Amino acid sequence: MFPAHGTPDGGDTAWMLVAFALVLLMTPALGLFYGGMVRSKSVLNMMMMCLTSIPIVWIVWVTFGYSLVFGDDHGGLIGDFTSFAGLEHLYGDDGGAGTPLVGTIPAILFVAFQSGFAMVTVALIAGAVADRMRFASWILFATAWSIFVYLPVAHWVFSAPGLTDEHGGWIVSHLKAIDFAGGTAVEINSGASALVLALLIGRRRGWPKDPMRPHNLPYVMLGAGLLWFGWFGFNAGSALAADGSAALIAVNTLGAGAASMVAWLVVEQIRHGHPTSFGAASGVVAGLVAITPSCSAVTPLGALAVGIAAGAISCLAIELKFRWRYDDSLDVVGVHFVSGVVGTLMIGLVASSSAPAGVDGLFYGGGLDQLWRQAVAVVAVMAYAMAVTAILAFAIDRTIGLRADRQHEADGIDDGQHA
Repeated sequence: MFPAHGTPDGGDTAWMLVAFALVLLMTPALGLFYGGMVRSKSVLNMMMMCLTSIPIVWIVWVTFGYSLVFGDDHGGLIGDFTSFAGLEHLYGDDGGAGTPLVGTIPAILFVAFQSGFAMVTVALIAGAVADRMRFASWILFATAWSIFVYLPVAHWVFSAPGLTDEHGGWIVSHLKAIDFAGGTAVEINSGASALVLALLIGRRRGWPKDPMRPHNLPYVMLGAGLLWFGWFGFNAGSALAADGSAALIAVNTLGAGAASMVAWLVVEQIRHGHPTSFGAASGVVAGLVAITPSCSAVTPLGALAVGIAAGAISCLAIELKFRWRYDDSLDVVGVHFVSGVVGTLMIGLVASSSAPAGVDGLFYGGGLDQLWRQAVAVVAVMAYAMAVTAILAFAIDRTIGLRADRQHEADGIDDGQHA
């Protein structure tokens, strides 16, 4: 049955080529964002950890990863290894039958677009272990995590019935939770895993007595701006067409990022007496994270509500690491995990049937039906990600070790591992 064959729509294909480029930009943008947040002696290491997710994921994706996510479904849990291994039957004219399609775009373009989601998801985790993880251990962890954590969860969330296989993943097809562009598969998945990895590897030496402030806030703000730019491809591109739904999703993406920045700065003003550039950048990212699952389910006013909630809650959440003494170095948990949860649950509250998803949340007369579905999706992804990440991290720690040498940490991990 899949893939279908025919003639691609020129307008949709052109838009998706742009969206793919925007999504791919997000991984180096994250490297810039994270690179400015670490100390100067760790910036190369952080950028390397982010950028290496691109080749790691692409090799996995081409050989078997795409097939496990979007291949023929097995009980809603995972795709079939043989469906599209090596990207067979997804390019060219497939024996004269016409261009293989996903929707109205070439299937091979959909493959490339979705690979960008996996790349940035892996890179997000790196922020929780800044300054102290062995680079070789990171490469091994990133490879294993992309296979054993990302691929199954992405199938649950992104493999919609009729898109590339008949049945689809259990979250989208059976539970019917809404996650349009990856609030669970990308943000909660990476954030929950980041928490486990940070706990297992331990705190940076000297933290929290030494505040370890960002070394280059202009890098942080530029990285946040590029992430905002790329996020339009991430969210609106997930519509897979140049149409009215994509336009509304782009507007919602803009609105949530803007509202979240304002909310974060207001909370900073109230709590600390002044807004900060770091808060502005983090606020934007929190709003973008939160609107990722909900961008197709809310109105522009609803997007503002999602952004305000994410900005205010995440601004408070990043301080929990000081109270509970877990060293989430670059606030992956406080921003990505927390805002991912906020955005996913807010669908159950402010979703409107006038939006493309066509569902009403509690505040629009829909009752609790959608809210409990969203909550189950949050808990399921969080539990799975944390459990498997713990197993992977423990195995690596007991073999080659997770943590960098003490001297490398003291002198700077850049000199010790990348000079």
